[in-house]
Formats: sequence, structure tokens, C-alpha cells
Amino acid sequence: MNEITNIENKIYIIRGKRVMLDFDLAQLYGVATKRLNEQMKRNRERFPEDFIFQLSKDEKNEVVAKCDHLVNLKFSPVLPYAYTEHGAVMLASVLKSTVAVQASIQVVRAFVKMRSILIEYKELKSKVEKLENKYDKHFKIVFDAIKALMDSPKSKPKKITGFSKK
Repeated sequence: MNEITNIENKIYIIRGKRVMLDFDLAQLYGVATKRLNEQMKRNRERFPEDFIFQLSKDEKNEVVAKCDHLVNLKFSPVLPYAYTEHGAVMLASVLKSTVAVQASIQVVRAFVKMRSILIEYKELKSKVEKLENKYDKHFKIVFDAIKALMDSPKSKPKKITGFSKK
């Protein structure tokens, strides 16, 4: 598995935002989670609420239940932080290590790749809807089958765990 795919598998949708958890970012940046969050707190002015938020207890429990690699967080009393793409990049700037800078480049690439996949999916769905409107009821069965396949994708562009229906 290449590095970008590995990162994509650690991007979740929580509260309608694509985020990475502090635990995963700490591993990627080669620092302890505690150290990563200390640096964020020391530089809090660089992390507005659209860059970072702390999970609720229910959100933490749900993400831990769905992600095997987060089993260590199950009994932790600390609620994890979720960093958006911009928050993840800002972390690299406050950590100031070569590893963090290089890893942040891969994180940005993973977020960009996910965004392009979602855009392509929306464009394809739009084209199918236009064709459906153009060719009326003669092809309704075909279009219904295509839409059913699109609405429940079996292909794996990436594993997303989240709390919204976006």
C-alpha cells in the first residue's frame, strides 16, 4: 500500500468535515500524540475552529468502534482532536521537523486526491441525471439500475468513517 493510500484510509468524515485524528497525525509526523497536542495548544491562535475540533465522547466511541487501529484509544479518558486538512498542514509548521514537513505534503496530496474523486463522482452523477431527463421513460430501467449502483458504491475509492450522510 502506498503512502497516500495509507493516509487516505485515516481520513474520516466527522461533523461533515474531512479530518484526521491527532493519534494518526502524531504517528505520521513521528511524534507522540501528547507532544503534537501540546504544540497545538502553545500555538492555539494558529488553529481556528475550522482547522480543529475535539471529539465528543460519543464521536470518540463511534470512531474507535469502526477503526481497528484506534483500539488503544478505547479506554483513554482523553478525547481526541480532529484536524482538517488545513489544521494538519498547520501542525507541520509548528512542529518544525523535517519528518513533519514531508508527511504534511503527503497529507495534502491525500486530501486533494479524495476531493478529486468526490468531484468526479458528482460530475458523473450529474451527467447520468441529464441523460435520464433527455431520454425519458424509454431508458428509465437502465437509469434506475445505474443510479442504484452509484448510490451504493461497491468500489473502494477510500474507506471513510463518519457521522454525516455527505
